[in-house]
Amino acid sequence: MSGTETLLPYLKEKKGNEQEHPTIIIDGREASSAPKIAKGLIERGVNVKTEQLEKGDYILSDVCAVERKTVHDFVYTLTRRFLFEQLFRLKEVYPKSLILLEGYLPIIYKYSRIQPASVWGAMFSLARNGIAIVNTASYKETVDFLYVAAHQEQIIEKRAPTVHPFKRVDTVSDAQVYFIASLPSIGREKAIAILKSYETPINALMSVDDWPETVRGLGPIISNKAKEVLSNPFKG
Repeated sequence: MSGTETLLPYLKEKKGNEQEHPTIIIDGREASSAPKIAKGLIERGVNVKTEQLEKGDYILSDVCAVERKTVHDFVYTLTRRFLFEQLFRLKEVYPKSLILLEGYLPIIYKYSRIQPASVWGAMFSLARNGIAIVNTASYKETVDFLYVAAHQEQIIEKRAPTVHPFKRVDTVSDAQVYFIASLPSIGREKAIAILKSYETPINALMSVDDWPETVRGLGPIISNKAKEVLSNPFKG
């Protein structure tokens, strides 16, 4: 974290930030199944964008995505391996990914088919592998959490919500898009625009200083971030 070590300073916005509201990208299926959350975010002043996301339910920045599960759904998916694979793949693309469990967690003691120890074991496994877990009691708490988290990522940390493509290298074009899209604040759409302008990734990388003039929607801030990644020595 930069600066302070708690979320408390972000709960009271300074007067100069009163009009600054974050943008949250919501998966279209999630927006349909949890309309109260989308509506609550809009009422908080969030700029809500809906897209068909490959993974994750909410994109808060270029490094942070949220997968939301009700407690019931989380317990149900423990019998299916795909949940863990899905979250681990999400973390590969969004390093600060987390899972949000919505609902009354102690209800796990009332399930007959799933032992509580299995639930705690699954949560520990996720945490041990670097996937944070946040528990909210209701959709209203979910709205509050998403708002504060997005505010910290975007207004405080100055990170833009970005939809990253997941690794698909079935063709050379897929690999090229994935390669360029992995640069900071680029994402799939901007990567395609860059490749259309420069034809090959190597041409694009050699001309990174010219991106703001050549590619629509790319300013000097984004090109400088890419240049920083490409030109700085690796420090393992």
